[in-house]
Amino acid sequence: MERAIVHMDLDTFFVSCERLGNSKLEGIPLIIGGGDRGVVASCSYEARTFGVRSAMPIKMALRLCPQAKVMKGDMELYSKLSHDVTEVIQEKAPIVEKASIDEFYLDITGMDKFYGGYKWTHELAHSVTKETGLPISFALSVNKTVSKIGTGEAKPKGNLEIPENMVRSFLNPLSIQKIPMVGDVTFQLLSRIGIRTIQTLSEMPAEVLQRMIGKNGIDIWKKANGIDNNPVEPYTERKSISTEHTFSQDTIDIPKLKSILIGMVEKLAFQLRSEEWLTSTVVIKIRYSNFDTETKQCKVPYTSADHTLTKTVTDLFDKVYQRRMRLRLIGIRFSGLVRGTYQINLFEDTEEMLSLYQAMDKMKTRYGFDAVMRCAGATFKPNNKSEILKRKL
Repeated sequence: MERAIVHMDLDTFFVSCERLGNSKLEGIPLIIGGGDRGVVASCSYEARTFGVRSAMPIKMALRLCPQAKVMKGDMELYSKLSHDVTEVIQEKAPIVEKASIDEFYLDITGMDKFYGGYKWTHELAHSVTKETGLPISFALSVNKTVSKIGTGEAKPKGNLEIPENMVRSFLNPLSIQKIPMVGDVTFQLLSRIGIRTIQTLSEMPAEVLQRMIGKNGIDIWKKANGIDNNPVEPYTERKSISTEHTFSQDTIDIPKLKSILIGMVEKLAFQLRSEEWLTSTVVIKIRYSNFDTETKQCKVPYTSADHTLTKTVTDLFDKVYQRRMRLRLIGIRFSGLVRGTYQINLFEDTEEMLSLYQAMDKMKTRYGFDAVMRCAGATFKPNNKSEILKRKL
């Protein structure tokens, strides 16, 4: 049976959320970001016509579009509206994967026999907009890659159906930049040898591409040829990552406990960013010397930034640790995970902060987690009793 995979993407999600509550923002160039030294988290199509793009420094964006209105983002609002959209889609779709805060994959294979896949998806998109007020685009095709590229071509407020016999003719004239996994470095490398369209890339020998750009070469070649067998993985907010630390001797040393907690947060947040997860729920666990165990949790706007999560964790620790008895164990769990990158949480951060995270993560990836750490968390040293676990609760 031919697969039927839908990709749905909310149009300029942060901008659309802000416009829901303020009609005066309609039709004007709008930038969502943080401060003069921050970066663009999102921008309206009116701003994009001037060349403004996500992750661009705010100062550069304002040079390109000086009449743009800059607003600080509200991740709490965006998280809530993302959850509302998810509920609408999950209620109607058989298999849903939440790929990030504002995009979804649906597997509706076989539904053509009963409803007509394109018509059904169009009605679902209409339901999302009707119930949440947010515009959404979609594409229906045979796999995730083609559907995602299709959605990009359909935006804004558009939709496409790309049947199997039309996949190659749809992909061929497009720029290789449309392919997921092709970033600026890969694009520049391929452009220098005259490879700028997907058709040219698809006609290259896969082995040559692999030698040029490494292990991802085969995957990029497959995508250029419309080949993608990755399944739609059902979304659940119950996935979590966690770590615990058991002391060799019970302790009541508060500075030491907080230093270890900071190190644990840094470790988990690095894993979140490495695997492109964002967390929405923080849980802290303590076990006293008499084995009494207490936990406390709170919801947070989706994030993977350890400087943000550290404050939440230390605040929770102050609230849960009230008995002033020695502790034998402390632990942290991040749950309510969705796919996404750190860039969507840059409303209060500067361009320098983003660069710092990127540089730190590169060093950790290359030389190991301990290669660079915050001094405040240097007490934490992972060991056999402090392994990071990923599980479904």
